[in-house]
Amino acid sequence: MEINNNQLLRFTTAGSVDDGKSTLIGRLLYDSKSIFEDQLEAIENTSKKKGHEGVDLALFTDGLRDEREQGITIDVAYRYFTTPKRKFIIADTPGHIQYTRNMVTGASTANAAIILVDARHGVIEQTKRHAFIASLLHIPHVIVCINKMDLVDFEEAAYNKIIREFEEFSSKLLVKDFRFIPISALLGDNVVNRSENMPWYQGGPLLHTLETMHISSDINKVDARFPVQTVLRPQSEGFIDYRGYAGRLASGVLRVGDEVAVMPSGFSSTIKSIEGPSGSINEAFAPMSVSITLNDDIDISRGDMIVRANNQPEASQDIEVMLCWLNNNAAKPRAKYTIKHTSNDQKAMIKEVIYKIDINTLARKTEDTELTMNDICKVKIRTTKPLMIDSYRENRVTGSVVLIDETTNETVAAGMIV
Repeated sequence: MEINNNQLLRFTTAGSVDDGKSTLIGRLLYDSKSIFEDQLEAIENTSKKKGHEGVDLALFTDGLRDEREQGITIDVAYRYFTTPKRKFIIADTPGHIQYTRNMVTGASTANAAIILVDARHGVIEQTKRHAFIASLLHIPHVIVCINKMDLVDFEEAAYNKIIREFEEFSSKLLVKDFRFIPISALLGDNVVNRSENMPWYQGGPLLHTLETMHISSDINKVDARFPVQTVLRPQSEGFIDYRGYAGRLASGVLRVGDEVAVMPSGFSSTIKSIEGPSGSINEAFAPMSVSITLNDDIDISRGDMIVRANNQPEASQDIEVMLCWLNNNAAKPRAKYTIKHTSNDQKAMIKEVIYKIDINTLARKTEDTELTMNDICKVKIRTTKPLMIDSYRENRVTGSVVLIDETTNETVAAGMIV
């Protein structure tokens, strides 16, 4: 049987300090034989120096010296590994409240989030915060790993109690697929291999869950959105009149012969040809990078969007956005920023802060409107020219924006269009 392991699954991990997140990733890499021998050797030596018995699995992910010395995760660390069934990218994000922005960054492109809960402590404030951010970012699948089951004698009652606690508050969240797995990252129970200590658990281990999770429906296949990145005019022999529009299909499917509209001008045409990396193709689907030619000569430039004639995004200059402030400096009232939306850059201004979210209690604060680092808030933004937008819930590509400070060129905020 031929195995196709081309499908890529991105997942993010979150948990509060000492929940065993780094140990879990280390165990995944170690037990799935995804570690190079020289890495293993270096970590065995470090483990010996620190006086640990055996290999300290947490050292596989804590690549930053600060983290190794403090024993905590600060930055977003990306790890890659492959099994015969799938390729994986792990975004290991920090759990502290002061690193909310790092978690938002690491989770924004994830198909799944793994949230760790300590079996002894149950659902704590940090757990709720991570689940809320996963919901805010519309991560389709959330796996709640109830770790350190060895410290509660692998009891089913402890596991069921945490599920009840979690379900009590997660009913308000916008996540379609919650799954629960009892594990011991330290001992390896239910991480890569099934646990013999928990015969009462009938589900698959974590790696099996990640390998078999259905993710192809996570991409929006209905709304065809093709932001134009550049116009190709080769002017070489055989291509004298060639005018191709190159970009990456954000969502949906486009076929040769389809009737399309060009936003924001509204002119319509039909697709003449689609060129992929290895030649002409009849159809393109997200997230392919292609070049499209049209039957009519329309003035199209970078930042325009090719869509189906009967299925168009909203063109708007006033947008409501859930914003995560990423910068050390607070937002300046009515300051001008560059807003980046797909391939479209415009000038923009934060008109109003509607409310801030208290990331601990998830309550809305309407009186406090100053935006400082790690704040998550709902704002109204006004742009100089219309953006072709969908809500983030419908489309994670055309529903997301970033704000850039014009003077320093720093990315100061990331936002999800409501």
